[in-house]
Amino acid sequence: MPQKSNQPSEDGGNLSYADIREDDLRNISKEVLDTLLRDHTTGKNIFWATHDYEELGSEYSYHSPILPELITGERGMVIRPRVLKSKEEQTGRAKGMAEVFTPSWVCNTQNNLVDEAWFGRKNVFNTVVHSTHTWRVNHNRIDFPEGKTWKNYVRATRMEITCGEAPYLVSRYDTTTGKPIPLERRIGLLDRKLRVIGENVDKSTEWLKWAQTAYMNTYGYEWQGDNLLLAREALLWSFIEYYQAKFGRRPQKKSMKYIAYIISWNLWQMDGLKGVVPDSCRDGVKEMELTLFGEQEKMIRCAGCQQDDIHKHNGTYCLIRDWGAGKKIRFIDLIK
Repeated sequence: MPQKSNQPSEDGGNLSYADIREDDLRNISKEVLDTLLRDHTTGKNIFWATHDYEELGSEYSYHSPILPELITGERGMVIRPRVLKSKEEQTGRAKGMAEVFTPSWVCNTQNNLVDEAWFGRKNVFNTVVHSTHTWRVNHNRIDFPEGKTWKNYVRATRMEITCGEAPYLVSRYDTTTGKPIPLERRIGLLDRKLRVIGENVDKSTEWLKWAQTAYMNTYGYEWQGDNLLLAREALLWSFIEYYQAKFGRRPQKKSMKYIAYIISWNLWQMDGLKGVVPDSCRDGVKEMELTLFGEQEKMIRCAGCQQDDIHKHNGTYCLIRDWGAGKKIRFIDLIK
């Protein structure tokens, strides 16, 4: 679990709460951290996909993989949530990658609309207080509409596109202020599933089964590797926190490892406009081709980039896992 310095202060204003230390994850299990860095499409690690860390050395260059030894130990505290980055870094990423983080009250309002459509009624988990940009929690056990059960809700597919630190999925803290959000006030799509599981399940084994189901049906993708790791960490840490709140102890390492494995599939690195691994298309690239007349220079063109057609790129199309069928599928094959 996080060290004391990583916990919120009494006034709830300790911004370091937002930063899950990779050393803490490694201390839980080296395999957990390794899994959270895995890219199942390439068979390698996720890569930085940002120039922000290049001053630290060649291993931190844009296309370099994020390795455990680069973010732990003496090199620890490298990856920081947006709220802990300098204003210059925040502005640069906003201009360069259109990186904009959404306040929790906005995430909550939009997530409420998703639930309003699913439940057929408003204010299921909370009621928005627009005048103060906050919400009033419904502490009553969630009641489900006729023909639907809590199990249907847990199985319902949810996805956050260009997820950043995944504030729509889990809300450990407000990504714009860093202020911690208590467990009972969290508003993420996955937070809501875990709340429902806790209200309907009392045995640890059954809770773990349904938590795994919730994670298998919750997706997100992100371009920048540091954001993706932060999002993956937030989902794992939320699992630990909900389990500990329910049962008074941390889950076993094998349970954390399996949740990390699910997360590594369901939150993946992708160019959302192309459906491929970022910058994997070869467009305007010169290569040497062996012909009858010797080697000749050939210009590689990507039809998808030229025609703005997501189905015609020559880059590496991203894979996700169909947990029900137990097989890998291309994400773009879900797009008709």
